[in-house]
Amino acid sequence: MQYRLLSLLGLACILAACGRGLGQTQAPPPDKNRPKVATAVVILPTARTVPNSNSNTTKPANSATQTINVKAELWADNWFALYLDGKLIKEDSVPITTERSFNSETVTFPATYPMHFSVILKDYIQNDTGLEYIGTSRQQIGDGGFIGQFTDADTGSLIGVTNEWWKCTVIHTAPLDNACATEANPIAGQGACGFTALPEPADWKSPTFDTSKWLAASLYSADQVGPKEGYNDISWKPEAKFIWGPDLKTNNTVLCNVTVYKP
Repeated sequence: MQYRLLSLLGLACILAACGRGLGQTQAPPPDKNRPKVATAVVILPTARTVPNSNSNTTKPANSATQTINVKAELWADNWFALYLDGKLIKEDSVPITTERSFNSETVTFPATYPMHFSVILKDYIQNDTGLEYIGTSRQQIGDGGFIGQFTDADTGSLIGVTNEWWKCTVIHTAPLDNACATEANPIAGQGACGFTALPEPADWKSPTFDTSKWLAASLYSADQVGPKEGYNDISWKPEAKFIWGPDLKTNNTVLCNVTVYKP
């Protein structure tokens, strides 16, 4: 009997010890003692779809390398010089020193898109007074005006025209007072015959030149400009407008730029 009792007590102690091991969990260590685990970041390549060689998809033509023949038709009162990407394309064949020089010009040349055009525009003046016919009964302030259109010489389609998209700046203005025109002996820089003259900005004909401070070209009607010889030799598109600086009469030298992109 005593042996059986001791056996039962021993078995109970063994079960109690196992119960403590199986039924209890050890408290987790404080956070600061936990091991730090770095999480791996995996960047997957973007999936690309390879077009089927039998697909009808075609690449668009590269407009930057597409050369076309451009026909430019131009008329100025009194003189102009046209540049493409800084290269002289056409200069008015009648010198600016000619008192009355009314004529149109047409020129054809190869070009690629985008086309960056620059023009120097000058109205005839005898000197820095800004007047013409000085000393005669016709002494007066002259006026300017320029119009142009650009077409594909092979297809006839319109590429560009002179309009408000051109950006311009004035580098010669005279006279600063219209009363100069009534002076008996007008002298540049004196009295009502004051003037402003600025040099051409460096690299202004470059496609990368910043024209953000230039103004949009001012537009004028044919009645305001009064175009003469040569103007009617060209069949003008209705989109083409006369442009100049803000003052058609006293702005004597105007610089303008525009970039024409593929239609």
